[in-house]
Amino acid sequence: MFVLGIETSCDETAAAVIGPDGICSDVVYTQEIHQKFGGVVPELAGRAHAEKVVTTTRAALQRAGIARPDGVAVTAGPGLMGAVLVGLCFGKAAAAGWGVPFVGVNHLEGHLLSPLLEDPAPEFPFLALVVSGGHTSLYLARGLGDYTVLGQTVDDAAGEVFDKVSRMMGLGYPGGPIIDAMAKTGRPDAVRFPRIEITPGSLTRGSSRPRTALDMSFSGLKTAVRTYMQRTDGWSGPDVAASFQAAVVDVLCARVLAASQATGVKQLALAGGVAANSQLRAAMSALPLSVFMPPKSRCTDNGAMIANAGRLRLLAGQSDDLGLTARSSWTPGT
Repeated sequence: MFVLGIETSCDETAAAVIGPDGICSDVVYTQEIHQKFGGVVPELAGRAHAEKVVTTTRAALQRAGIARPDGVAVTAGPGLMGAVLVGLCFGKAAAAGWGVPFVGVNHLEGHLLSPLLEDPAPEFPFLALVVSGGHTSLYLARGLGDYTVLGQTVDDAAGEVFDKVSRMMGLGYPGGPIIDAMAKTGRPDAVRFPRIEITPGSLTRGSSRPRTALDMSFSGLKTAVRTYMQRTDGWSGPDVAASFQAAVVDVLCARVLAASQATGVKQLALAGGVAANSQLRAAMSALPLSVFMPPKSRCTDNGAMIANAGRLRLLAGQSDDLGLTARSSWTPGT
């Protein structure tokens, strides 16, 4: 079965084809228009998707050498609603025109399952850390669609904090790659930024969900970086970048180790845009676990992860009707 996957949840317009032997094509158009604004502008993102979704999809089919897929998988959320709707509506129309099955994919599930495209690949059950600009969550994946959230950020996502710290330092957007590069010449122990611990049993502000020891918080770290720069004359950019990055990595590694000890699961799938961070990849690889991660080129949003998740669901006999609506908030497995 050859499945076309379409991804338009944020600022990448992506399309890919997955077949029995893996990735047949993977085309990604990254919207550079947002750089001058220091972050994604939703309306501009939606317009850019509308301009590029046809050509991106056509290129994916041509590179895969097929004229018509056996199924269409499209991101149906979570994400920017205007952006999601562009791909969702286009994918529905394409599936209807071709007369093939259609399935809406949870963007986060796409990331979570993306290490299954690699060789070797994790086997269920495994832990999955999805860390990006909009989401930072740790899951226990028992099977397709069977996921438990073990911990998540209660405020800013890790990638969001990278962007904000980059902006504080007067650097560009997106902040993750810039800080990662700058940190290579800095000292990670130059500044001891806080690693926030969360007391088990307390409640997340504005939510009925109990906090757990595996939840994460990065807003205090962001404030600590700002305060340090305001109070320190002649602060070193590389040292701040390296010390900040080390704090984020320490928090994520501590949660993964605690989750492994609590569940007994020794496999970890690392995914999401921040999974391309070189220090995070090295630190996770050094843990006493079997760690699986996509190449850096497929950590950010891409069509291959959507096609993969959709293909697994279609092979399991699952599909959606064309009345499926976009969802701005959507926990994988629900």
